[in-house]
Amino acid sequence: MPVTVDEFLVADPADAWTRAGFTVDGDDVCRMGGVWIRLVGRDRGSGIVGWSLRGIPADASLDGIATARSDAPDGIPAMHANGATAVDHVVLMSPDLDRTVAALAAVGVHPRRERHAELGGRSIRQIFFRLGEVILEVVGAPGTADGGPSTLWGITYVVDDIDASASFFGDHTAPVKDAVQRGRRITTLHHRDFGMSVPTAMISAPILSA
Repeated sequence: MPVTVDEFLVADPADAWTRAGFTVDGDDVCRMGGVWIRLVGRDRGSGIVGWSLRGIPADASLDGIATARSDAPDGIPAMHANGATAVDHVVLMSPDLDRTVAALAAVGVHPRRERHAELGGRSIRQIFFRLGEVILEVVGAPGTADGGPSTLWGITYVVDDIDASASFFGDHTAPVKDAVQRGRRITTLHHRDFGMSVPTAMISAPILSA
């Protein structure tokens, strides 16, 4: 069975996400494509505080990230006023890329590709994995081996109409620009304006090959 994402646990209150145009059910779950985002409130801290994955052993450990095994079927998506339709990718910040890649390999998840780039003038390495409909982007500094845990950092969502989504957010998002992915465009949400603790972006749908 392939490893796929069931849900992310996010330490935000539900009303922060509804202000940002996400539909949140009465049980504080945001249904995004086949993935659930469970809003567990500020008592759990901030940001993405854990996730549950299908297709992993019950005792799996993923490099310091709180990880639970799930046998739940794919979720039923909801409609969102901001135009989001699915999770495109989630960013995992790694203090030790070799260690993180080995931890993922231990549960049967292997790299699809990698890219070298710069962030704030520093060299970084991005390694990409596929977890069902979600791309996992692991980011770290080449040659660095820190003993701290990895963390799930931010989420980018697919939207049908990037200009309409940017218009919905108004002054609460950055100007739409070309994404790294060919033919796609992206805007970054000023997430703290809504009381959200997860860095958030919206990206246009992938260009399908003929």
